[in-house]
Amino acid sequence: MKHSVLHVALAAVAISGAGTFGATAAWEPVRPVEFIVPAGTGGGADQMARTIQGIVTKHNLMKQPMVVINKSGGAGGEGFLDVKSSANNPHKIIITLSNLFTTPLATGIPFNWKDMTPVAMLALDEFVLWVNAEKPYKSVKEFVDAVKQAPAGSIKMGGTGSKQEDQIITVAVEKATGTKFTYIPYKGGGEVAVQLVGNHVDSTVNNPIEAVAQWRGGKLRPLCVFDGKQMAYDEVIADGKGWKDIPTCKSQGLDMEYLMLRGIFMSPKATKDQVEYYIDLFKKVRATPEWQDFMKSGAFNTTFLTGADYAKWVETEEKRHETLMKEAGFLATN
Repeated sequence: MKHSVLHVALAAVAISGAGTFGATAAWEPVRPVEFIVPAGTGGGADQMARTIQGIVTKHNLMKQPMVVINKSGGAGGEGFLDVKSSANNPHKIIITLSNLFTTPLATGIPFNWKDMTPVAMLALDEFVLWVNAEKPYKSVKEFVDAVKQAPAGSIKMGGTGSKQEDQIITVAVEKATGTKFTYIPYKGGGEVAVQLVGNHVDSTVNNPIEAVAQWRGGKLRPLCVFDGKQMAYDEVIADGKGWKDIPTCKSQGLDMEYLMLRGIFMSPKATKDQVEYYIDLFKKVRATPEWQDFMKSGAFNTTFLTGADYAKWVETEEKRHETLMKEAGFLATN
């Protein structure tokens, strides 16, 4: 009997020790987490960050608060350099868009995505060619024909930032159609949509989430999506149409595609436990009905990647953006 009791006692000690070791090895934030947005307020990245913040708070997914901070200076370079300089600070994460690639290529700032620690791809964001609903254009052909007939450069294309994804797409549209726009940069996609509603620009290539409210309100009209396939969401938004009813630009004779990263990185020298904490956090976020609704309202491609798969995707996209930027004449060395 004593022998059995001894074994039970030793087993209890072993389990207790394992539990203590596990608790020590695991990591979680011990102070508020700064969630950096390298873009202006109201845009797609800002909306996603604030949606995540709301979900984390509502469902008590973290013991510490998450604080969203916009650092849009220098085409987002302000935010990237802040995170780069915060090595060994796991209480700082950043949501990225394509300026992860375009900003260092266009400005020459001392930054590369490898200066941060990859965490997860949350989704891919679509781009849609938008016009004011008051305009007569109902198809890409009608719009392109109108641009061709107008004096060169008199048609204004609004977008977020200079030498970033919106302007890259604009240049690609020009090359594909033999047209010429005057590109007008704004600080964020929310402002871009407002400018199109006010007819201060003639068209935009905004993300769905950045213009859905104006489409729902009957102020804007989508002409095509820059993806290889139509979006899957069938909820009616306006005029009896949903995202799935928007044709691809390719099917409309505009042969090009562009999808944008919505991903998470953290500061340099993050440990495996710290990265795993955030991966687990974002898995919990993605499982909530609020996130599902957000994905649906913004017509996101819901691809989720972590680890080596995420890093490989980012590396491939970096090379593709370097090619696109070079073709557009946007590299800092040009």
